[in-house]
Amino acid sequence: MTIYKKIDILQSELISTFYRTRNFHKNMEEWAWVLWTVLGVVLIIAEVFTLGFVLLWFGLGALAAALLGWLGLGFGWQFMIFAVVSIALTVMSRTIFAGLFERKDENALKMGMDSLPGQIGTVTAASRGALREGAVKVFGSTWTAFPVDDKPLEEGEKVQVVEIKGSSIYVRRAGELPEWRGD
Repeated sequence: MTIYKKIDILQSELISTFYRTRNFHKNMEEWAWVLWTVLGVVLIIAEVFTLGFVLLWFGLGALAAALLGWLGLGFGWQFMIFAVVSIALTVMSRTIFAGLFERKDENALKMGMDSLPGQIGTVTAASRGALREGAVKVFGSTWTAFPVDDKPLEEGEKVQVVEIKGSSIYVRRAGELPEWRGD
């Protein structure tokens, strides 16, 4: 066998491999919608077993890509619609659920520092310094306190917590206290 014959055989094998590969890619693109559908169904089923609420949106994005693949659009369009639909649904659900589950109930049980505003405390250390910093005991805890008005705090007087900023409280003199709170 001559070298020319070997080159001719090699050339024909390369051409046939090229056409087989081209047909494979063409067939793969025609059947990509099946893969998108399987991925979408798997993601939606997996959503049932997770705590988050994200896989559903990616499953719906995969089903949207499957629809485009079934209609004959290329893989680039399929992937783009998958990304756009998935991200858009995820962002929309986050904004919707954030507003839906946010607590705005003023009558809700307040705990810890949230329960301090409105409470009555006793000044344990009189005001000092330019900022009129003092100490106030509220619920058994001593806090660094600043008066909201310009009058210094006097030791032993009753004050009401107005606001919390960081680890300090801002107080004003308590008005008329009930008889049982006179201590």
